[in-house]
Amino acid sequence: MPPARKRPRSYDPARTRAAVLAQFGNVRSAVRALTPEQFARPTRIGDWTVRELVAHIGTALQAVDRLLDEPEPARQDGHLLDWPSAIAADAGTIASTAHRLAAAHPDPDAYLADVERRFTARLDAHPGTRLLPTSAGALPLADYVVTRTVELVVHTDDLNAAVPGLDVPYDRQALAACVRLLADTLAAKAPGGSTEVRVPPFAVVQCVEGPRHTRGTPPNVVETDPLTWIRLAGGRISWADALATAEVSAGGERADLGPYLPLLG
Repeated sequence: MPPARKRPRSYDPARTRAAVLAQFGNVRSAVRALTPEQFARPTRIGDWTVRELVAHIGTALQAVDRLLDEPEPARQDGHLLDWPSAIAADAGTIASTAHRLAAAHPDPDAYLADVERRFTARLDAHPGTRLLPTSAGALPLADYVVTRTVELVVHTDDLNAAVPGLDVPYDRQALAACVRLLADTLAAKAPGGSTEVRVPPFAVVQCVEGPRHTRGTPPNVVETDPLTWIRLAGGRISWADALATAEVSAGGERADLGPYLPLLG
């Protein structure tokens, strides 16, 4: 008899909202201290400067506002775990929007403050069940807000990489939601029970086809820390490089996750 399908992970909407606003607040605080020279620094995302990266971070919340302005779909036809791979379709628009917003908003702090106000007001005005027409299909607002933790945590890491010493902190709940969503996405992309992927203290998932482990130490184990996992999932580092620098430990013949990474886009 095949194993029972695992119930999708649930997220508390109030905690998710608080996590998104906390991480966005961490970014806002850091942005206020940036100098013109730091805003002009390059980032690891294409030809974006820090200013364009900050503009894009604002769109993590602006997207909710934009999608709520669209007609509500008749029924849900997307799933939360579809979102990470679906965003590739928006890559061209994302880049052009970042350039446009950076040029249009010479005061990044004022821009982010306005984005935050609108996001909060829209969440207050709509139930979490309200459907949004996302690139991953129609998703409930509450699910889409979970994806905002991924956007904010991934790009906080990009911002920290671009500005040495900035050290924008990570809200624990935002980091946890980001790690868990990406771990569950891997399990959906590579279904199976032969390999255990551990990202302590936030996530453990079973994945990859092969003999299913039931007791004792799994024969195939991958373990890494939250930020390394996020960088792997987001394509910021490669599987081979993470292994070479011992940022990931992987044991067993089915512990190679390289074919399944990155997960975003």
